[in-house]
Amino acid sequence: MWLYLAALVGLYYLLRWYRERQVVGQLRDKYVFITGCDSGFGNLLARQLDMRGLRVLAACLTEKGAEQLRRQTSDRLETVTLDVTKTESIVAAAQWVKELVGDRGLWGLVNNAGISYPLCCSEWQKIDDSVNILNVNLIGLVQVTLNMLPLVRKAQGRIVNVASILGRVGFFGGLYSSSKYGVEAFSDVLRRELHHFRVKVSIIEPGYFKTGMTDIQTCLDRAKQAWEEAPAHVKEAYGQQYFDAYYNITKQGLLQCSTNLNLVTDCMEHALTSVHPRTRYSAGWDAKFFFIPLSYLPTSLADYILTRSWPKPAQAV
Repeated sequence: MWLYLAALVGLYYLLRWYRERQVVGQLRDKYVFITGCDSGFGNLLARQLDMRGLRVLAACLTEKGAEQLRRQTSDRLETVTLDVTKTESIVAAAQWVKELVGDRGLWGLVNNAGISYPLCCSEWQKIDDSVNILNVNLIGLVQVTLNMLPLVRKAQGRIVNVASILGRVGFFGGLYSSSKYGVEAFSDVLRRELHHFRVKVSIIEPGYFKTGMTDIQTCLDRAKQAWEEAPAHVKEAYGQQYFDAYYNITKQGLLQCSTNLNLVTDCMEHALTSVHPRTRYSAGWDAKFFFIPLSYLPTSLADYILTRSWPKPAQAV
């Protein structure tokens, strides 16, 4: 019996491997629009797809980032400045893309732009910081998608949304996890709505990687600033000892971030170029072997595992 079961499992993975190796044709004629290309995943993906021969339309927040990217890529790649928190900027970028792609439509949309600062307890976070995170990571993603959707639908193309493993397991980081849960939900709804248009939607769930968002000193400085500016009753409830422990744990976690960004961009590339892309891609060993299994555990057990190593606040009962 076990031998038959092992054979079935082996056959399943063999068929899956075969399906996922099939690549769409005429890649050199396909346009892909990527947000957040100044650095990190977006920057690497733009260069990776450019080398693959696709026509990359890279959106950068700053002209400096766009200029640096153009110097590292071929003449096929084109750039535009985009602030995903500003409707007029999104509308202008969509019009720019429409003029470039014409009747071919937009094969791929990669919503990669995102922020995480400050990484701190929700109660330490200012409402302005929380709103900014939601505006960039979720509302901006939705607005970009809706403005580009007619072009993607025309090409019967792909939408790739970058969420996070913290969009599966809410752990820390204040509103960051909430914004990524929203990305997961929006992507699921969009995938079902666009099913009959033959548009495929994939979600990328990276673990912890070393990017501009996880710059150690910046993250620590912003967490410290949030703590120092927190109301007196919040500081009293948590205590300085709690913050010091939180600071050190965050530092150690950031030091362990993976530097192999290709683990993420390879998932993005597969979602854009495979005939049969996956619905979800979990990138990074921590995502695959810790957070994903953790997400299937009973909530009480997952809570215990995630909180047992954390210090107790000063006013804990």
